[in-house]
Amino acid sequence: MTIIVHHLENSRSQRILWMLEEIGLPYEIRHYARDKKTMLAPPELKLIHPLGKSPVIEDDGVVIAETGSIVEYLVEKADGRLGPGAHRESVLRYRQFIHYAEGSMMPPLFAMLVAGRIPLFGKAVLKRLVPMFDVHLDYLEAELASRPWFAGDEISAADIMMSFPLEAARSRAGLGPSRPATTAWLAKIHARPGYQTALAKGGPYAFA
Repeated sequence: MTIIVHHLENSRSQRILWMLEEIGLPYEIRHYARDKKTMLAPPELKLIHPLGKSPVIEDDGVVIAETGSIVEYLVEKADGRLGPGAHRESVLRYRQFIHYAEGSMMPPLFAMLVAGRIPLFGKAVLKRLVPMFDVHLDYLEAELASRPWFAGDEISAADIMMSFPLEAARSRAGLGPSRPATTAWLAKIHARPGYQTALAKGGPYAFA
């Protein structure tokens, strides 16, 4: 059966479309637009999952939420495509970055995005947050300077997961030419046919 992706514009769910293009599984997109004033997801998403968030997929009557959980499900469904490599070190790096993207990198990044919209007080908060986030960017730069992809020599679901926070970081949180390995990695994923096809199908995505 065709996988249904409940896809919210300008959101993490763009990663799921890219993932599906890379592994070659058939899918259908149900598009949702953000509220123009609040930029929140529409209430219709709550009819799919109680949290009303995206991404959410449906496959053979099963509803699956959370990007990392969906990605791991799709790797299994695709018989291991974009899964970890054969070597133990690659497996450990794969697991780390699958969880690091949302667990460690997104919280300070989200805090920076929110603080940037708060007059006066937000600037004071940003002064504290920027050095904290720079530690993450320096760490990732060193990782990508040592190998072509996050888990090893081949692209994996870890790269899919890391795309959103690094795209957001380049757009709004100071990632630039001073970290050439990371910006080169972004250029590399954006040049992939699967990424470009997913972008064309997904609609508005400000971070590409």
